[in-house]
Formats: sequence, structure tokens, C-alpha cells
Amino acid sequence: MSPKAWALAILATAALMGAAAAQTSFPSRPIRMLVTIPPGGAPDISARLIAQGLQETRGWTVVIENRTGANGNIAMAEVAKAPPDGHTLILLADSSVTINPHVYSKLGLDTLKDLLPVASVATNQFTLSVNPQVPAKTFQEFIAYARATKPPLPYGSSGNGSQHHLSMEMLKQRAGIDLLHVPFRGAAPATQSTVAGDTKVLFSGSASAALIAGGQLRVLAASGRQRSKRYPDLPTLAEFYPGLSVDIWLGVFAPPNTPEPIVTTLRTEIHRLLARADFAERLNVSGSLEPLILSPADFSALIRDDHQKYGRTVRDLGIQAD
Repeated sequence: MSPKAWALAILATAALMGAAAAQTSFPSRPIRMLVTIPPGGAPDISARLIAQGLQETRGWTVVIENRTGANGNIAMAEVAKAPPDGHTLILLADSSVTINPHVYSKLGLDTLKDLLPVASVATNQFTLSVNPQVPAKTFQEFIAYARATKPPLPYGSSGNGSQHHLSMEMLKQRAGIDLLHVPFRGAAPATQSTVAGDTKVLFSGSASAALIAGGQLRVLAASGRQRSKRYPDLPTLAEFYPGLSVDIWLGVFAPPNTPEPIVTTLRTEIHRLLARADFAERLNVSGSLEPLILSPADFSALIRDDHQKYGRTVRDLGIQAD
């Protein structure tokens, strides 16, 4: 089912959710929604907008808890062991579910089995950005420049095994270029290093938009399956290397064995919010995110596909975070 058809289905069935909620007696108390990062990032912004929306439309109380540590692993383990009654949820970025299992040998849970997908929430993509001193003005010119430059151009990432790191390694493999990885503790210092010229290129998120607009970074390509709405004239990686794409996504998860009626109620109410134009605008303005409304089958397939994709890259590189 296409995202548009699924959104229409959500709107068509929303009127039935009152009866479904009554049948499950859900929720019977405030819902806890854990977020694995400090306040201010895209997962936190999305969680708070959802909490506000559910309060406004359903009268539900959703309490956001920022549970940081171990790159999200602590919070995921807590939710995996929580009572499966729908009152403990977690809003996760894709990397927690699809990359962490491959880079942490002591993760303590199987993200494909110990976390139940409830609802896809939002999507975004990276941009390939270079320091303006790099002479390449287009993606093709950058690939040619990288091939010819010795020693290899240094690139920044938010850390060893991060999505930024794996994305660049996948590009290196497909394009046949060599770049030197310089890991940082987070995306912000990696970006500043590229602005300063210490590193020359990186995959950056929406937080770099102001730097791109100000000419401190030059953007050459987008990583998603489709062209970026922010940069519609920018080519995607897949236009040059079919099948090479990195779409960032956020989703809500619950403990395993949460009853299906509760999961359906949560999914429908969250997707009903995302299908509203005013809510989508708030999501975009606050976090530069686009609503991602997928059917349960499509969301599960996306999780499995990304889990396999990043797993292959981690194994090829021999990355280990602990």
C-alpha cells in the first residue's frame, strides 16, 4: 500500500478508534514515551509534538522521558522489559534499531524481536557537503577529485559506527574512492571541523541547513530514495549509483507481546496526527522532518531491510563499538 493510500485509510478508520479504545480500556493512566537523546534533537521534538497532539485530540497524557546513555541501549532495554500494556513506549531513530545491534557486542537485546514496531513517524535524509575550498562544484566533480587526491581527503562523522560513518563508507565502496575517516563525538563537532577545513567532506543532517545557506558548506548530493524537498535541484546518490540510499527515519516502539488492539489504537492515533497538514507543518518547521506514514507491513520491511544493509557494512568494515 502506498503512503498516500495508507494515510487515507488511517483517516477513514479514525472514527472507529473510540470504540476500539473502549474495548481495550486503553489508556488507563499516563503513557511514558522514552527518548534516547537530550531535549532538542529530532526524536525529542517529534515525541513532544506527538504527546501534545494526543493530548489535544484524545485527552491522553503522554509524559516524555529523556533517557540517555549507551547510545540509546539503556532506554531500549528498559522498554523491552516493561509490561506489555501500551503505557511504556519509546521513540527511536533508525540507527538505534538497525545499526546498534551490529556494533555493540553486549547490546543485551535483539531489536528485531524485543521491540515491537508501533508506528512510523517521520523521515529525513543526509546531504553530502564539502568545505567550499574543495574545488568540486558537482557530485560528479567531487568523485573525480576524490579519486585523484593523494593522500585521501579526510571526512568527518559523528562517531565510529554512526550512520554518518556507514553512509560514507557505502559511498566509498560504490564509487571506488578512498577517504580518510575522522570520527568525532557527535555531528556538531564533525560539522564544525568541515567548516573549518580540517576535514573536507561529510554527510550532514538538517542542522547544517543554515551553514549551507550561509556558504560555509557546499552541498553536492542528497542521500534519500527521492530528492530532498529542501533541495529539489540536488541529485540523489541513487541517480548515480542505483540502490545506494540512506533515508533517516523515526518510529514508535513498544514492548513485545503488547496486545494488537492497543498497538492498532496507538498506530491509528499517531498516524491520524501525521496525516493532518497543520501537524506536518509543525513537524517540518520544528525538526525539518517529513511525516512517514507506512502500513505495519511496510514499516517492518523497512526495518528489516535497513538492519541487513547496515549489518553488511559493519561486517565488511569490522566495526565494534565496545
